Amino acid sequence: MARLLPQLEFRWVSWLRVRAAPAPLVRGRPTGMDSALTAWCVETARSLNLTELASRVRVSWNPRMKTTAGRAWWPDRAIELNPKLQGLPSDEVWRTLKHELAHLITFERAGRRRTAPHGPEWRAACAELGIAGEQPFHTLPFKPRRLKRNHTYYCVHCLVELRRVRPLGKAVACYACCRKHNQGLYHPRFRLLPKLP
Repeated sequence: MARLLPQLEFRWVSWLRVRAAPAPLVRGRPTGMDSALTAWCVETARSLNLTELASRVRVSWNPRMKTTAGRAWWPDRAIELNPKLQGLPSDEVWRTLKHELAHLITFERAGRRRTAPHGPEWRAACAELGIAGEQPFHTLPFKPRRLKRNHTYYCVHCLVELRRVRPLGKAVACYACCRKHNQGLYHPRFRLLPKLP
């Protein structure tokens, strides 16, 4: 294992210097599949003897991402990165890419066994990729997404209010009242009703 880490580090440094075939740009930001980052992930997965991951992994830039730095999709073996990362130092792009690749490595090794998203297996994969001590969540300067909660519901029994972004699609009761008066089971007496403006 000690021999493998310097090889990965060397490959990472070489990819920092040369990036072939940049991703297409939309409004000055990359979008779509990034062949250079995908090739690096393929090479890294091969060096870890993860042939299925190496054959299917894909990295793309998703312009719809607003606050998330990156996302790993399993079993698609896809990584999506936020194009806003391009405005930050290149170390942030590589750290985020390695973070997401560590998720895919964890899932690949676990097979059907369940693992915690940022558990010990993920931390071990991060250490293999050279980002030991990686934190589960980023602290990048992305503007938080604010959604208006235009739909308000209330319980006629305790008068508690619930504000939602989207309207309720089915009958929902007040959790606190159902728990207190009906052993936690739904009862129409505690149904949440829409509040009129």
